[in-house]
Amino acid sequence: MTSNIEDIQSFKGKYPKQLWSLFFSEMWERFSFYGMRGMLIYFMVTELSLDEGKANLQYGATQAFVYAFTFVGGIFADKILGFRQSLLWGGFLMIIGSVVLAIDPKAFFFLGIGFNIIGTGFFKPNISTIVGNLYKEGDHRIDAGFSMFYAGVNLGALLGGYFCITIGKGELFSAFIPKHLAWHVAFGISAVFMVVSLLTFLRTQKSLASIGMSPLLHLDNKKRKLYEYITFLISLVFIPIVMAMVSRTEYTDIFMNIIGPLSLVYIIFEMRQYSLEENKKLVAALLFMFFSIFFWAFFEQSGGSLSLFAANNLSHSIFGIPLDPNGVNNSSNSLFVIAFATLIGLLWIAMAKKGIEPNTIIKFGLGFLFLSGGFYIFYCTRFFSDAQGISSLGVFTMGWFVITFGELCLSPIGMGIMTKLSPKKLQAVIMGMWFLASAYGQYFAGILGANISEASANANNYQRLVVYTTGYKQLALYSLAGGVIIIVFSPLIKRLMGHVK
Repeated sequence: MTSNIEDIQSFKGKYPKQLWSLFFSEMWERFSFYGMRGMLIYFMVTELSLDEGKANLQYGATQAFVYAFTFVGGIFADKILGFRQSLLWGGFLMIIGSVVLAIDPKAFFFLGIGFNIIGTGFFKPNISTIVGNLYKEGDHRIDAGFSMFYAGVNLGALLGGYFCITIGKGELFSAFIPKHLAWHVAFGISAVFMVVSLLTFLRTQKSLASIGMSPLLHLDNKKRKLYEYITFLISLVFIPIVMAMVSRTEYTDIFMNIIGPLSLVYIIFEMRQYSLEENKKLVAALLFMFFSIFFWAFFEQSGGSLSLFAANNLSHSIFGIPLDPNGVNNSSNSLFVIAFATLIGLLWIAMAKKGIEPNTIIKFGLGFLFLSGGFYIFYCTRFFSDAQGISSLGVFTMGWFVITFGELCLSPIGMGIMTKLSPKKLQAVIMGMWFLASAYGQYFAGILGANISEASANANNYQRLVVYTTGYKQLALYSLAGGVIIIVFSPLIKRLMGHVK
């Protein structure tokens, strides 16, 4: 057992050894999460018989609450549970949610989703924060570490994103899984791998020293346990509330109009405790969050409108190899991240040694430019379609190839910069707010997807292709504008960041 944080943070080489265990724990959790995410909108349309516009809104609401509750989970971890116990409690709730869905996905759909939303809120921000704590402040290797960690996220997303949806649709293992049980098995797999994730983390704890321990260890044991039990009870009470808000998206609108301003008020209140230099860094962190909202609003069409586009307007093969288009849409981005995340991480290290590494702001701007290129390729699929509106799955996949580099410029770097810009006592909260910004991105993604779907109502399949690809062209133009704006204003943001690179 490692008992000294200094020993952990003084590691030799490119990565701390604890990163690998956290890599696998996160990988299996992401298998569970992305496997379920990839099934949601298709399941809602085909099995729950929702129209596509409503399904997009409910998908956006589901994903928004997943990320919004990471902010709440961050607060509870910061103030009461600590990162470790919060992570374990969240994983336990996710297992329950997946089991509930496996029992009867139609009857218990929103109940299972409710457990998974609250569980992810406790799990997701805290394992990322633990990774950040493996590094000393100012260690330039942290970007490479988060890039590697992000590869674990995407390995899980690759496997879960492809296998769960294809099993649920009855296109994989159909010889062994009866058709009427396909969706039960697909959701059940999420529970199995969430159990594997928790067992992996339990083993990891032995090498983390005091990282992630409860902040209330100085209190009497009985009093500390009382605070913890109250936290558990509050999280369970929120499950039926979340169920209602996801199933009736007008409640989601009210929630999103409240949670963002409240979180800003909370941060402003906390900022009174810190120096001017620390507050400038916090303002820079908030600006990065603001930019990320727009990135995710476009990127997260993957689980919404792009999922329906894949189901209706893409072929079922690449270079003659039969592949499910929904599975490809869910997993191709992850495949490219796995292939290139380590390379990009090592590239940042090599460029840093030569003094030519672009700063984080420029990386954000590049992320938007790559996003723009990818959506323009999605637009160009219209030029490869037949008269029935079926286009090339290969061209579509190239769009994800380009977008992947945008994600690698923004997302893993974003998690790292949150830990570098925030004071130690606010790290879990700031990481939670980073995911809260993602929640707003998911929320707007649902609205954008619903608008595209509604515009194609009553259209034939070719007309539908034209409507969807026109929408993607608009997103490409907005992304291009966003990237240019970020790069132009990068000197101002750099001054706010101080010595943080």
